[in-house]
Amino acid sequence: MSFEVAAEAYDRFMGRFSRLLAPQMADLANIAPGMRALDVGCGTGALTAVLVDRLGTANVAGIDPSESFVAAARERFPEVRIEHGSAEALPFGDRAFDAALAQLVVHFMTDPVGGIREMARVTRPGGVVAACVWDHAGGTGPLGLFWRAVSDLRPGSVDESRLPGARAGHLVEIFQQAGLTNIEASTVAADLEMATFDAYFEPFTRGVGPAGAYVQALDPPERERLREHARALAGPEPFTIKARAWAARGVVPAT
Repeated sequence: MSFEVAAEAYDRFMGRFSRLLAPQMADLANIAPGMRALDVGCGTGALTAVLVDRLGTANVAGIDPSESFVAAARERFPEVRIEHGSAEALPFGDRAFDAALAQLVVHFMTDPVGGIREMARVTRPGGVVAACVWDHAGGTGPLGLFWRAVSDLRPGSVDESRLPGARAGHLVEIFQQAGLTNIEASTVAADLEMATFDAYFEPFTRGVGPAGAYVQALDPPERERLREHARALAGPEPFTIKARAWAARGVVPAT
């Protein structure tokens, strides 16, 4: 799935939720002064901002496969090393960091186990690898309302529930297969009030991720039908999207 869309489109679509997750992920990885941390799949920099705030620009690095996101992150954090590349082939040396984090990224990795294993490679023994993925399988992520509307109108439509890490326990399984130890599972939350239904739905029209691609593939009448059905499911304005994500942290074993 390509995320070669404008950085502003991503921020309106998912950035508003990821900014709420970022402090929780930093806490999960026990980020503290003096550490060096890597933000894998840094996007436009929601988690990077929290890491910079806690560690300083010299102790933070990021990487993302989207050129537009990398450009946005570099503009936002000119003193932070932001690389263009994938989680499965990190351009960093062994044991270069004390922690490596992947926020809302594992489910889009081509090889999730390989990606987490790479994160462990660039983290020192005893260091932490942490990640989170929306609970798409349980329907409690920020896209649950959208995909529920899609399923009502087109039963059997392919949603994001089968993506890696999106069901209970699967992120832990990926961490185990990647060779991490002392693995702990938890959840993180991002509840966001929508003043209007359009504030929720409009970002879906910008082509971001599987949901955005689905909307853009619809003809105008189908798109309007989906919009109005989702509006009915959302209920009276304002309404709150209560989003949950599966999270896991593991320790890099001594070698």
